[in-house]
Amino acid sequence: QVQLVESGGGLVQAGGSLRLSCAASLRTFSSYAVSWFRQAPGKEREFVAAISRRGLNAYYADSVKGRFTISRDNAKNTVDLQMNSLKPEDTAVYYCAAEGSGQIYRDSQHYYHWGQGTQVTVSS
Repeated sequence: QVQLVESGGGLVQAGGSLRLSCAASLRTFSSYAVSWFRQAPGKEREFVAAISRRGLNAYYADSVKGRFTISRDNAKNTVDLQMNSLKPEDTAVYYCAAEGSGQIYRDSQHYYHWGQGTQVTVSS
């Protein structure tokens, strides 16, 4: 059973920063691609960022490119999302998701393993 636990969310003013972390209970964590998604009230879940199994490749939604950075530490079974220059429109519940084949998908339908989410609120 794969368990993903997000942490690091909170309330921040526009222009501020937060660092989210996703901890996984997986001995084979390095074989999973990991992505971050977010869902704002009344909106569909959307792709934010993804990182390949060994962390060599990272992918970002256009809306966060240049502001967010995804990274992973396979020794610690963690994937982090550093979020800088936050905007009110970044307000959402942020979820991490793991994909067992190692493939990167921007569609949430491909992901079976999800965390419970962490709330990020950016005030103007």
